[in-house]
Amino acid sequence: MQMIDAQRVHELLDYDGLVAAIRQAHMGGMPKFSDRIRYEVANESGHPDSFIILPAWQPQEGLLCKLVTSFPGNKLNHGVSNVNSIYAFIDGATGVTEAVIDGEAMIFRKTSADSALGAGILARQDAKTLLMVGAGGLAPYLVRAHRSVRPSIEKVLIWNRTVANAEKLAGLLGEESVDAAVAGDLDAAVAGADIVSCATMASEPILKGRHLQPGTHVDLVGSFTPEMREADDAVLQRCDVFVDHRQTTERSGEFLGPFERGVIGPDDIKGDLFELCQGKVAGRTSPEQITMMKNGGGGHIDYYVAKYLMDRLNNKPFETACAS
Repeated sequence: MQMIDAQRVHELLDYDGLVAAIRQAHMGGMPKFSDRIRYEVANESGHPDSFIILPAWQPQEGLLCKLVTSFPGNKLNHGVSNVNSIYAFIDGATGVTEAVIDGEAMIFRKTSADSALGAGILARQDAKTLLMVGAGGLAPYLVRAHRSVRPSIEKVLIWNRTVANAEKLAGLLGEESVDAAVAGDLDAAVAGADIVSCATMASEPILKGRHLQPGTHVDLVGSFTPEMREADDAVLQRCDVFVDHRQTTERSGEFLGPFERGVIGPDDIKGDLFELCQGKVAGRTSPEQITMMKNGGGGHIDYYVAKYLMDRLNNKPFETACAS
């Protein structure tokens, strides 16, 4: 059994190859078995401690189990990351564990590549300004991933509730020769952005649809529980709405409340990444169209990424029966 650390994960999962592999996998379907199990315990923070298990199994090929904990009080109370995880990849023919993989690195790469695949289909080809809303650990990876599919991006603006964290991210990106600056006013920054990527822990909408300009693409990454939400009703009403998988609408606060109130309904979702990659639905159809994709993740994407990583580790071309 191999232990694959974060450095090796980042080395193997370059965005050009990873996004292409995820797109290839979406030309087929889901692993034969895929599930999501979640347990929660209330705490004083207002956000529950969570334990999430995401298994995915393509028989005779591979079995992935992703274990994630989200303890919102960790950073404040214990000085450690709020979200922690590990991945175990198991040989599909023998049931023998092949590798245990650093979970944080996998999540950063998988989540950002998921968003990048959506932006590569939905964002304008000439997008020049990216607004990153949120400056947590995932944010630099989202910036890098979006720039990989839209090399036209010339400017990155960063907005975060804690300005010091936005300044830190701008400095990090500057060291990578990215023209990055802190945005003082979120609404004004939204109005000037071609791509808006949100990765926050917001429980109340912070992104206001009235400020979106024609041609903008919105990438929503937060709101991974029913209680969380990043975008207001006007975002849903003004955008052509896509999701990475239609199951996302069943567990994200981005949709549950608006569906219940009739703001939009399930039939208003234009399509998911399977339908977009396979050409079953149209993505961007005009320069003025405002698009949105909700990145909800899912064990199937974790499986695709882990299988791609294992194939790279073993010097094999990426193949998965899911895509056949």
